[in-house]
Amino acid sequence: MTPRPAAPTELRLALPRLALAAQCWGDAGAPPLLALHGWLDNAASFARLAPRLAARWRVIAPDLPGHGRSDHLPPAAGGYAFADYVRAVLEALDALGLARCALLGHSMGAGIASLVAAAAPGRVERLWLIEGLGPLGDDGAHTLQRFREALAAPADGKPLRRYADVGQAVRARSVAGGLRAELARPIVERGLREAEGGGWQWRSDPRLTRPSAVRLAEPQVRALLAGIEAPAALLLARPATPYLPEAMMRERAACVPRIAVAHLDGGHHLHLEHPAAVARWIGAAA
Repeated sequence: MTPRPAAPTELRLALPRLALAAQCWGDAGAPPLLALHGWLDNAASFARLAPRLAARWRVIAPDLPGHGRSDHLPPAAGGYAFADYVRAVLEALDALGLARCALLGHSMGAGIASLVAAAAPGRVERLWLIEGLGPLGDDGAHTLQRFREALAAPADGKPLRRYADVGQAVRARSVAGGLRAELARPIVERGLREAEGGGWQWRSDPRLTRPSAVRLAEPQVRALLAGIEAPAALLLARPATPYLPEAMMRERAACVPRIAVAHLDGGHHLHLEHPAAVARWIGAAA
């Protein structure tokens, strides 16, 4: 039976350099599960999945720095690096008073969760990773081109597009992300703000769209993944997402000492498309 939808509570976390907004589901005394969203998404990415987990966990989904309703990095910071996200997650755990917790991540959030577990194994009880294991790596084929393009790109990122209404923004996000409009709407509504002079714009930091000048080499990514000590479960879409090829993900998973890999028919946002199936996968791996 489909659970009754539960409205999340809002939380504000004060970190040393900035503040994060978060959405929470479940009883405050339940075991904590920190849920990390993907690039240019926000906490509402878990709007369909988190209520199905709330009977067992206290699900806490922060808007990552620069995303949703969280603060942007200061101008002097330049851009957003994976190491900065990892530090922000560890600082969020400190702000929540959590010595340890379970981590759930989607896409970029799964990559961040992977590196949090590698950086601080004593703080992570278990990992559930949806469509991501480690950050995007570099095999050297496009290193020079990527470096040149990144340094030629505007320092402030792409200008924010203005939308006449929320529906127009939902349609644009649906096309860009390959998501049905009703699935994209919660993310879009949380990610918009009213623009000066009328209309709507994204709240997210435009610098998030800047290309990365340098990525970790694939052997470095695998060396980090080998440091994950927590039991882990990885769920991948079938057919494979183009930037998560099967061979690469199989080789990365082989680096993690204790990991179970599963597949589910669907697109990149499996937790939005098939929340009941993903909830069962999480429960089975608990």
